[in-house]
Amino acid sequence: MFKPPPECPVFEPSWEEFRDPYAFINKIRPIAEKTGICKVRPPPDWQPPFACDVDKLHFVPRIQRLNELEAQTRVKLNFLDQIAKFWDLQGCTLKIPHVERKILDLYQLNKLVADEGGFDIVCQDRRWTKIAVQMGFSPGKAVGSHLRGHYERILYPYNLFQSGANLLCVQKPAQPAEDVDGIEPKLQEPIQRPPAPAPDASPGARRAKRMKMEVGGHRRPTTKTSSFAADSQNSFTARSVDLVVCLVCGSGGDEDRLLLCDGCDDSYHTYCLIPPLHDVPKGDWRCPKCLAQECSKPHEAFGFEQAHRDYSLRAFGQMADAFKSDYFNMPVHMVPMELVEKEFWRLVGAIEEDVTVEYGADIASKEFGSGFPIPNGKLKVSPADEKYLQCGWNLNNLAMMNPSVLTHVTADICGMTLPWLYVGMCFSSFCWHIEDHWSYSINYLHWGEPKTWYGAPGFAAEQLEKVMKKLAPELFESQPDLLHQLVTIMNPNTLMAHGVPIYRTNQCAGEFVITFPRAYHSGFNQGFNFAEAVNFCTVDWMPLGRQCVDHYRLLHRYNVFSHDEMVCNMATKAATLNVVLASAVHKDMALMIKEEQELRDKVKKMVKSLEAKYDHLQDDERQCAKCRTTCYLSAITCPCSPGVLVCLYHINNLCSCPVSSYVLNYRYTMDDLFPMMNAVKQRAELYDEWACRVTETLEARLEKKKGLPVFRSLLAESESQLFPDNDLLRRLRLVTQDAEKCASVAQQLLNGKKQTRYRCGSGKSRSQLTVEELSSFVRQLYNLCCSLPQAPQLKELLNRIEDFQQHSEKVLGEESPSVAEIQSLLDVSFDFDVDLPELPQLRERLEQARWLEAVQEAGSKPATLTLEAMRRLIDQGVGLAPHPSVEKAMARLQEQLTLSEHWEDKASSLLKARPPHSMETLSAAAEKASVIPAYLPNCLLLQDTIRKAQEWLQEAEELQVSGCVMTADGLSDMVLRGQAIQVQLEPLERLESLMADVQKWKESAAATFLLKDSTLTLLEVLCPRLEVGAAGSPKRKAKKGKESLKNNRKKPGRFSSVGDVEKALSDTKDSTSAMATLEELRVREMETFFNLRAANESKLLPTADCMDLKVCFCQKAPMGAMLQCELCRDAFHSVCVRDPAGSCDAQPWLCPRCQRAEKPLLGKVLVLLASLQGVGVRLPEGDALNYLVERTLSWQQRAQQTLQTCHLPELEERPETPPTLTHWVSGCDNTHHNTQVPPFLYLRQLVEPAACCRCSVHGVCADYIKLSSLSDFHRDRFGFQEGSDGTRDTLTASERKAKRRLGRDGLPDAERRGKDKKHSHKRQKVNKKEPQRRPASTSSSPRSDFSQSDDSDEEMAACPAESCLLPEGDEVDWVQCDGRCNQWFHQVCVGVTPEMAEKEDYVCVGCALSDRQMRK
Repeated sequence: MFKPPPECPVFEPSWEEFRDPYAFINKIRPIAEKTGICKVRPPPDWQPPFACDVDKLHFVPRIQRLNELEAQTRVKLNFLDQIAKFWDLQGCTLKIPHVERKILDLYQLNKLVADEGGFDIVCQDRRWTKIAVQMGFSPGKAVGSHLRGHYERILYPYNLFQSGANLLCVQKPAQPAEDVDGIEPKLQEPIQRPPAPAPDASPGARRAKRMKMEVGGHRRPTTKTSSFAADSQNSFTARSVDLVVCLVCGSGGDEDRLLLCDGCDDSYHTYCLIPPLHDVPKGDWRCPKCLAQECSKPHEAFGFEQAHRDYSLRAFGQMADAFKSDYFNMPVHMVPMELVEKEFWRLVGAIEEDVTVEYGADIASKEFGSGFPIPNGKLKVSPADEKYLQCGWNLNNLAMMNPSVLTHVTADICGMTLPWLYVGMCFSSFCWHIEDHWSYSINYLHWGEPKTWYGAPGFAAEQLEKVMKKLAPELFESQPDLLHQLVTIMNPNTLMAHGVPIYRTNQCAGEFVITFPRAYHSGFNQGFNFAEAVNFCTVDWMPLGRQCVDHYRLLHRYNVFSHDEMVCNMATKAATLNVVLASAVHKDMALMIKEEQELRDKVKKMVKSLEAKYDHLQDDERQCAKCRTTCYLSAITCPCSPGVLVCLYHINNLCSCPVSSYVLNYRYTMDDLFPMMNAVKQRAELYDEWACRVTETLEARLEKKKGLPVFRSLLAESESQLFPDNDLLRRLRLVTQDAEKCASVAQQLLNGKKQTRYRCGSGKSRSQLTVEELSSFVRQLYNLCCSLPQAPQLKELLNRIEDFQQHSEKVLGEESPSVAEIQSLLDVSFDFDVDLPELPQLRERLEQARWLEAVQEAGSKPATLTLEAMRRLIDQGVGLAPHPSVEKAMARLQEQLTLSEHWEDKASSLLKARPPHSMETLSAAAEKASVIPAYLPNCLLLQDTIRKAQEWLQEAEELQVSGCVMTADGLSDMVLRGQAIQVQLEPLERLESLMADVQKWKESAAATFLLKDSTLTLLEVLCPRLEVGAAGSPKRKAKKGKESLKNNRKKPGRFSSVGDVEKALSDTKDSTSAMATLEELRVREMETFFNLRAANESKLLPTADCMDLKVCFCQKAPMGAMLQCELCRDAFHSVCVRDPAGSCDAQPWLCPRCQRAEKPLLGKVLVLLASLQGVGVRLPEGDALNYLVERTLSWQQRAQQTLQTCHLPELEERPETPPTLTHWVSGCDNTHHNTQVPPFLYLRQLVEPAACCRCSVHGVCADYIKLSSLSDFHRDRFGFQEGSDGTRDTLTASERKAKRRLGRDGLPDAERRGKDKKHSHKRQKVNKKEPQRRPASTSSSPRSDFSQSDDSDEEMAACPAESCLLPEGDEVDWVQCDGRCNQWFHQVCVGVTPEMAEKEDYVCVGCALSDRQMRK
């Protein structure tokens, strides 16, 4: 597979640089001449018009057979030609055999056998398998035996012929007739050399002129008689005279094996030949002598044939595009250049591939016109394109511009001073060559597809020639100047493999390619394109030009022009030469005159002299007959050979005449040449003096070396004198730059100005040198052309670095160096701006030492050595360089990590096991894991789990031993904690079962007591209520709650929610404490109910604004049939709650707010309570149920005692109807004043608690109905139906209240009017908000008996309710009692709504009881 060489430099000049082509080429020459070729891209706007007439351009291209271009391939083809010719003369057709499905390389096989010592040695040493492997065949397939057979049949006879062994048979003496019979036994004896039958491989199709195909009808070689019997070998007699005899054995017998040569008619027996033939050849046969004569004829020199067709540019383009499109089976513009390149080199090296292309090369532009526009040309140039006529990059102008020395060549040289045109097609190529006279060349691709170039620098020219001669010596034997014929190519990869530097580039349309002196170059075309090329020479070329003439003389190659003539022409124009060219001409002319003086001194005494005007002759008329050099200064002629001359080097090769008859023809005498040289010298004297000083300075050695300032002064002088930029000046500039760089680097190294490469990052910076480079740099300082003061100091620095290296080597050799010691060495290295090879090793050892210390420190603190820390240490250790100490520590750490991970995983699996493991199993595992010196979370968790399990078991055991009854919370806590412990705990199952029983009991109790879709919890239902009824009362007062808590207030209640009650019950240690807590709640509940009932009953009293009363859930006026709740005594519309007709007569009617739960039978409740006692766990719901049962039984006993003191028959006559209100306000005709306590007050103390009961006891409902009826009866009887005068009380509520106040207080009228006035004030202050802003005249304290007080007194007031709820907030509504006390109450504490407080009077419980006591 072809591997493209590296790319050559590509330059893109600016318009300023592009203006002068020679200046630009001289500028890029130091870079470009290192690669031999370079590419130049003109500025984008530089686009010259194409001036060639496409229709009139006609040319005959060259025919190129690709596989004949490559040198090694051509050698193989020439060898096959010789083999084919050999067998063709033997009457056989060469058929190249196939081995392993590929054509056998006969040339390689023949060469390998010859390298191994020949056929006999290869057979003797059995080297055929080795040869097969060298040819690329895989061993073990018996390929060696096949190769031997093919060699014996095809190559062995040819090699015998080449060695002349086949002619030995001709030199044998003729045998007498009587000894003819002695030949017969030879036929029966084994033949020492195997016979050589005709090659039977398929015929090659490479060269039809050499390798003939088999054709039937070949005549057999002529024999004496046409028929001899096979069994009549001895039939002839001695007396018979043989007309034809064998020249080897002299016998004419065995005529059927006697061959007659088709060239000389000599006869030979088949078995007398070397090697002998088994069969008679079918075609013409030549004897060994004729064969030697035919094969010894000289070979025809290889060259390109001209095509038989004349192409126009258009026709050639159509043919080229068709060829490429057909070959790659795709449009030409879509074929990748890489594919074309690889395919070209494959075809060039393939013997079996026969691809022929045509190339229109070396078309004279003088005849057909240049592609660039020229003045007075056929192309009419537009005004915009006139700039291209005189442009220096126009190839018609470039070669003959003033900087080019070719301007001093008088004749027009087509191809050098006149451009040549090139029309290419795909695969058409130009072979390896250098330009004539080793000149520059420049090629411009006008249009078309790219041209691929390969080039080698000029210094590698001899190396390239040497490699090609080595790889293809046969070609150079016949053509020594083969590389000058432009007919041989060689794969760049082959040249690169032998050390020849090769570079490539793809030249696209509009780009230049420049080749430099003696730079070999070749290439091929990617497709149809049009290019133009010309040569030019600059001043720096002149020494090379003279070397080229000497080289041509050795090769006997003609010169394109006379170099001496060009130099003399420039010398005659010395006054017009610039100093650089004058200096170059002076040096060249000095060499020329010296050489000419020596040659003339040798012959001037032997020959006559005669002046000759050689510059008036054509070049071919003054060529040396021996070396073909164009003579100019002098030549030798002889009268015997008119028109023949030789140069002074080959005077002995002119003719056989005596030297004295020779004539020395000269153009200039020596006296004429010296003035010419002096004229040039004077022109270049200033420059030469400067150049001499520069040369002397550059070549000074040791103590004679000049300092850097001297070099700078020489550079400054060249700039001031405007000396040209030639090689000497560039060398001076380069040496000075190198010296300055070396001085700068040396000073930098001495000053220690460096980057902190080890602290800020690793890696070698660009300015760092290795120790070897520093040592080389020190040597370079001493080898510089100038002396630098830093050199001795740098030498001392080098010695310090060497001491550092020795110390570092000692430290690195230690087993475990300390971190401090390594760090100290690294700190010392910071003083050296040198890349030390020991530093990476020291850094590695430093990292290793730090890591080892980290491992040691981590091992000393097991409590912090986690798995992650161990993994991190191992990861860090993996990244370290290998070392025994590190590996040992890694092994220990890895072992510890593996053990830790094992126990961590085992502990995790033990903790996650289901069912959990026993305590013994876990304890054993924890004991084993505890010895690992590392922090293992799972193992610690295992130990903690074991500790918790032990504590839990101890707690369970203590609980069992103590015999205490567990609370539900304690049981739940024990179960939850036991379930969280991942250990098999035997008591846990029993506790879980007990927990399930508790939950089951709770569900049973909830099903018994809770209403359907109730939002209340079981504890809320079973405990006394915390809040009853709806908030509201006739009056309110706004007060900030956060300021209501003062020292003079009574202590608030303990319970504000069910959670507080549940917590209190859970915290009690026994049932007695729980009963006390529930009793406290009951008292609070009863007080709240009494207040609520009083409030609800008071609002139902007749008043003046009775029509504004709002009742029921709907908050509408009373109307129609109304129901009154037996518990809260509030009124409800029957349509809003339920139909009275559908109610049960045996149950008291309760409103939905009071009916909170179902009322199961007491027996069922007792069973439920008994089942809880069987569970053996205390829970708040159980204590509440127990208290509820005791409360129910206590009430039942009291109710029965009360009923025994009443007249049941009278009560039984009363109809048992629901408490339906026929009219919501009823008055009394008279008021009955009795001094005794009304019985209904005592009965209500029994009725109201009964309504609060959550269970239905047998007989309780009946007792409740009787007590309720009895209570109503006594209420109607004592003070609620008639007045004291026996008339109905028709006063309004306010009038009755006023009267009640007068009778109650007995105050004077004035005071009473004052109180009435203040009472009106109180009504105005019902909705007080922000009391501090209230006017003083309207402010009244609830506790001040209508006296004036300030805001602070008001804020100190407290609610006198027995169960104050302690409301808080920005506004707290208050209400004032309209009874005797005139105290202020929180509306929420007495059950008064804001609407009721606005419209109705409120009498507190205390005043209501006092009024009733006064009435008796």
